[in-house]
Amino acid sequence: MTGYLIKNGRVVDPANRIDEVLDILISDGKIEKVGKSLSNGGCKAIDASGKIVGPGLVDMHTHLREPGREDKETVASGTRAAVKGGFTSVACMPNTEPEALDNEGIIKRLSGIIKKDALANVFVVGAITMGRAGKKLADFKALKKAGAIGISDDGSSVDDEKLMSEALALAKKEGLLVIGHCEDRSISDSGVINYGLISTKMGLRGIPVEAEYKRVERDIELARKAKAAIHIAHVSCKESVDIIRKARKAGVEVSAETAPHYFSLTEDCCVTYDTNLKMNPPLRTKEDAEAIKKALKDGTIDAIATDHAPHTDSEKDVEFDFAPFGILGLETALGLAVTELVEKKVLSWSELFMRMSASPARLLGIDRGDLKNGKAADIVIIDPGKEYTYTKDSIASRSKNSPFIGWKLKGKVSHVFVAGKLIDEVLADR
Repeated sequence: MTGYLIKNGRVVDPANRIDEVLDILISDGKIEKVGKSLSNGGCKAIDASGKIVGPGLVDMHTHLREPGREDKETVASGTRAAVKGGFTSVACMPNTEPEALDNEGIIKRLSGIIKKDALANVFVVGAITMGRAGKKLADFKALKKAGAIGISDDGSSVDDEKLMSEALALAKKEGLLVIGHCEDRSISDSGVINYGLISTKMGLRGIPVEAEYKRVERDIELARKAKAAIHIAHVSCKESVDIIRKARKAGVEVSAETAPHYFSLTEDCCVTYDTNLKMNPPLRTKEDAEAIKKALKDGTIDAIATDHAPHTDSEKDVEFDFAPFGILGLETALGLAVTELVEKKVLSWSELFMRMSASPARLLGIDRGDLKNGKAADIVIIDPGKEYTYTKDSIASRSKNSPFIGWKLKGKVSHVFVAGKLIDEVLADR
């Protein structure tokens, strides 16, 4: 394998408390050394002067759609989008169709596809319940044996409290992270947008914030009683933030993620009836977006995840009520975080890498997210000042459902290494 020497970049590695201009020597797929004025020893040199060099980004929440809905996304196209966005590792969620990732057989099948087609590391999240139907727990031991690193019924919440309690206890025993989709459907019902003045003006059924935060409150209480960990997915409102912050102070083992659209967009954007603004949880208010930013700053929210949810044009090109929830995220997450958080002094670069690399890796229990000697050389190089326009033609994903098409973003990825391999072809338009 070719060796590389990344020279003169600002190396940002919060896990090892590094933020200074250094070189990184890559050999045999691993980080051999991080230091000053390193000799390349015949390796190919990459001048990273004026650029940020950090651990490859880790996404806790990706929908790759394969196996089953390859018309929306595949492992190949999804990981191509991932590396283009600076992600070297993704955790794929279990709500595949027609069969959920709820058994050893389908996870082994997916693992074979990953081994053959993936450009990035793909870690599998299995289902909490069979068919994600909330009736019977999946076999967690078998899921872990097949390679699952966590469990979730993402897209659905486990309504049965007793079943969720059992899931938390069994997951703790097996060493699996429980990722909770917190939605009380008796409250959200058939809503499609945040409940409030905007939904009323638009004549659309609203989803009250109670649908999220009441279930966040319940799941955290169940975790407390089980003395188990719970991770809250896609936090969107200030009430959820407040509940999580209070629980952490009380010693409950709770972690949380949000997605870039919850700090970059608000419900006001939906007045155009653009179905690419329809997501679950829905876009909330400006006050909620500010609460999300504050929680990212103080660490109440541990991670920025993409919730990358590809859908075909035909699925999205319908009335707002009938369009599926979800948008693309892998190719815009970094640009939005740099533009909306780093450029606006909400987060430092070190804090950004903590939320998008180190913390997600820690929570998932994967050996990624830092630049320690001997670790797999998963590295991203970013041109922090480079402004670019996100266009439909540039999208690497198989689907095109993004509200950010036409946006000018900062923080362009210039190089990505996965296990020491320079993934150059996917960045050809840089």
